[in-house]
Amino acid sequence: MEDLTDVFLTPLPESPYVKPLRFNYTQNGKRKTWDLLHVHDSVAIIVFNVSRKVLVFVKQFRPAVYYNCISDEDRENSVIDTEKYPASLGICLEMCAGIIDKKLSIEDIAREEVLEECGYNVDVSQLQRVMSYRSGVGVQGALQTLFYCEVTDDMKVEEGGGVDEELIEIVEMNINEVEEYVSSPGPLTSPPSCLFAVMWFLHHKANKFRKSYKLTCGECKMVKI
Repeated sequence: MEDLTDVFLTPLPESPYVKPLRFNYTQNGKRKTWDLLHVHDSVAIIVFNVSRKVLVFVKQFRPAVYYNCISDEDRENSVIDTEKYPASLGICLEMCAGIIDKKLSIEDIAREEVLEECGYNVDVSQLQRVMSYRSGVGVQGALQTLFYCEVTDDMKVEEGGGVDEELIEIVEMNINEVEEYVSSPGPLTSPPSCLFAVMWFLHHKANKFRKSYKLTCGECKMVKI
């Protein structure tokens, strides 16, 4: 994933994923313009493995994040120095997610993403819809729908890691590790939607999976119940 070479920048040709537009409008009698991007709506899925009590994340290289780590001066060069700017700058920790680019229900698309990226075979009935919200409101405004699902080790039927040319690494964190991660001052290489998803999980789901203890009076030690 971090074997990055031959990085260079070019103008954007016609793309099936991103369409740049200039939005022209009049607001309160004043003529205005706004540059924006038309992109696909998407789904994201919080995947929690109840067998080992871990949240399942995906890690992948994000060119946009990498690009924004490059100085304005170095962006003017035709070729980017990957020794000065290693690939690690653009590797992000995220929830399992994917764009809505098929004529399927969003639940079916979410189920496919969990299988392709994380390797778990879940039924759509196991997907809890959390909420839908707008992402990238400054330039995109696309709709993302967040789901939650619980999986077990027995449901793992594939390695995961994405399809075609995707390079995705699965990362697992227990609840304590997740809490430490979101408590870090950062900067974190996770999108706001991922951090929101983690906070939702910690607030709504984590307590039932935490280890509970009681004090045994005779021995004065903590034992798990």
